Amino acid sequence: MTAYIPTLDIGRFDSDREQFVAELGAAYREWGFCGIRGHGIPQSLIDRSYEACKAFFALPEETKRKYHIAGGGGARGYTPFGVETAKDSKYPDLKEFWHVGREIPRDSEFADIMPANVWPAEVADFHDATYGLYTALDQLGSRVLSALALHIDLPADYFADKTDFGNSILRPIHYPPITADEIPNVRAGAHEDINLITLLVGASAEGLQVLSRKGEWVPYTAAEDTIVVNIGDMLQRLTNHVYPSTTHRVVNPPGERARQPRYSTPFFLHPNPDFLIETLPSCVSDDNPNRYPTPITAHGYLLERLREIKLI
Repeated sequence: MTAYIPTLDIGRFDSDREQFVAELGAAYREWGFCGIRGHGIPQSLIDRSYEACKAFFALPEETKRKYHIAGGGGARGYTPFGVETAKDSKYPDLKEFWHVGREIPRDSEFADIMPANVWPAEVADFHDATYGLYTALDQLGSRVLSALALHIDLPADYFADKTDFGNSILRPIHYPPITADEIPNVRAGAHEDINLITLLVGASAEGLQVLSRKGEWVPYTAAEDTIVVNIGDMLQRLTNHVYPSTTHRVVNPPGERARQPRYSTPFFLHPNPDFLIETLPSCVSDDNPNRYPTPITAHGYLLERLREIKLI
């Protein structure tokens, strides 16, 4: 069933731009998801980041909790198991995670909104590996946004000065082994992402499912060389649902496979905190009237959503 969700080579953005933009835009209008290969991010960098994160999650609970920032809303550092809860879900997700944010000058106008990163002293390669992956995914995301901008008749660089100080997050996630036979929780409840786009490294492990327009849950296990990129609610709102933010989840695998841990690393690409999310005029028509007449800043929207998922 994964064949229904396209995978495209982003190298064609340089060699076959017009056709690539048309195919990419069509994929997102239908699915809100697309696999991206040819991205140029070395597998060695991805592997280094995963090894560093596995080493951190293997630390004793009391050690990991040293990096939990009380009252920080999970913006940086460690968020323990059983905290994040999908909107409208009764049960927390079966996961723990770490947040790496953008490193900005501490005298920046956004310093109060975007706190400094914290780094686990127990894992020597953690900083270099994870921030290296952060930077690579940030650059790839900018290329995807350029293609999406062209598809809706915006300049290719439309998003460049709106995301250069984006409050973007790299989130290494650990889903521990499931030891109970019957539990109501799932690894990640059905949800939509908050941000502009999400780039997921590590969708090669089964569990990710995408809700089709027909209301069917479609399993999506990508090839190892593919990064899954999906639309978030901020871009859905900005484009008046031209690009839909598709519901997805991570289900518990059956039988003995549930006894194995699962790791994944999404990168949530956000706009600058002061960016005003105001419906693009080119995405409003008689057939698609403006759903969001009241604009909101990216930071204001983020705070609304973090409350909903119980991170603040």
